[in-house]
Amino acid sequence: MRGNYVIGIDFGTDSVRSILVNANNGEEVSSDVFYYPRWAKGLYNDAERNQFRQHPLDYIEGITATIKRCLELAGPERASQVVAISVDTTGSTPIAINKEGVPLSLLPEFAENPNAMFILWKDHTAVAEAKEINTHAEKYDNNYLKYVGGVYSSEWFWSKILHISRVDERIRDNAYTWIEHCDWVPFLLTGGNSADEVKRGVCAAGHKGLWAEEYQGYPPGEFFEGLDPLLKGHVEKLGTGTYCSSESVGKLSAEWAEKLGLSTNVSVGAGAFDCHMGAVGGEIEPYFLSKVMGTSTCDILVVPGELDFTVEGICGQVNGSVIPKMTGLEAGQSAFGDAYAWFKDLLMWPLIELLGKDHEQVIQAEKKIIPMLSEKASAIKPKLSQPMAIDWLNGRRTPYANQNLKSAFFDLNLSTDVILLFRAVVESTCFGAKKIVECFIDQQIPVKGIIALGGVAKKSPFVMQMMADIINMPIKVHKSEQTCALGAAMFAAVVGGIYETVEEAMEKMGQGFDVEYQPNPELAPIYAERYKKYSQLSDLLENNLYHV
Repeated sequence: MRGNYVIGIDFGTDSVRSILVNANNGEEVSSDVFYYPRWAKGLYNDAERNQFRQHPLDYIEGITATIKRCLELAGPERASQVVAISVDTTGSTPIAINKEGVPLSLLPEFAENPNAMFILWKDHTAVAEAKEINTHAEKYDNNYLKYVGGVYSSEWFWSKILHISRVDERIRDNAYTWIEHCDWVPFLLTGGNSADEVKRGVCAAGHKGLWAEEYQGYPPGEFFEGLDPLLKGHVEKLGTGTYCSSESVGKLSAEWAEKLGLSTNVSVGAGAFDCHMGAVGGEIEPYFLSKVMGTSTCDILVVPGELDFTVEGICGQVNGSVIPKMTGLEAGQSAFGDAYAWFKDLLMWPLIELLGKDHEQVIQAEKKIIPMLSEKASAIKPKLSQPMAIDWLNGRRTPYANQNLKSAFFDLNLSTDVILLFRAVVESTCFGAKKIVECFIDQQIPVKGIIALGGVAKKSPFVMQMMADIINMPIKVHKSEQTCALGAAMFAAVVGGIYETVEEAMEKMGQGFDVEYQPNPELAPIYAERYKKYSQLSDLLENNLYHV
């Protein structure tokens, strides 16, 4: 039997993970994780300004280390049996490249310039530019934002390009074009040496870049030049064609084949965002909401065929962005696990200051504090009078993106303790998840069930049970610890010719589900009342109380 092994690479916020998979049955033969060293040191970031940047060397080193380790663990005979590699990344995470397709931060003169780095999905330095794009779009009879939910976000491609072009003249003058992280990695692995030959995935282009079938590409150049003359000529350099993730963009280059210990016969698939490939790894079904739950959430729903209307307030609807011949709908929350991490950091500060971050008690406390809070909070029955939180610690992604929004606590008094505060934070993230479900249902997109993926889904029964109670819908959790990487591997199996369709790859390689959370009928009515209060308070906060 010919080689039936594939590699899925998943670039997360803090690390990259690769898995070597037997495509015959979905068995994860080996895996490895590489934590970005520059990111871990906090280089190029400024949290106070919401600036989050990553150096391409973190990614290059991560690809090399994880794939070589996977092959080492699996045994040398597996390398010759690998037929394809596919990649997912966070997004929108663009970077400026020169005419040869080299990221500017890989050039000596820009090696330490944050504006030459990849602009991570959670970077919100382009809030003003996003607002301008939304205002500018209103001038046109054709609504160029209708396929991204009607509101453009500071987390997305054009906002970030415009912001960097304005604040850094040297980057502006040296950038030939811009590229998404999920498009750059396949370009890198296939030995690309011309920015004009980049093969861009429909996932990133459609959900974040304003590409649409209706326009046979992007909005016209006059739209972007009218927004700001600094954008003149940029859209033309992106081309008009896009690729589904089930398509190959080329073969592994001789340089990368030698570096990794693989063959130049290995096919490389078109890249996509992590949540879209994660939905496939989690065996998504039509009208089931797939929630990739990590630092943020990214929610994916697929509809067979094409929709004859546009869904407002979401993060895009794109034909083929998840599964070919289906419409992919994306939503999400800008902070989910990040909200819990923020709360933990508040509590850890005195210990770190008193004992030092390397003290054994501090290390143990960091590991135990969230599980301990969860255990204590799960024993408390919800009441309408308990503290309430709004989950906008990193702005709001869906419904209707608005990164200007801030979080808030309500109904605190001298009896409020740390357990009630933690419970309010968790509850707020679950209320935010319910808002997304309602956004779809209110616009005639049924939600038949929820599939949960990612670290929070696997590690926190407290969060998952509360979410099931609040949404009042069963939630099933996928078995795989690496659903995004597994999804990438499934796409690689199609790219490599092992399977003809993504659906077939899911059926053969899927790992199934290991737990299902059922809503508690006694608690659902209480949460329904608290949700009404959450909605009233969030409306007050957004519309009347506080503006940035």
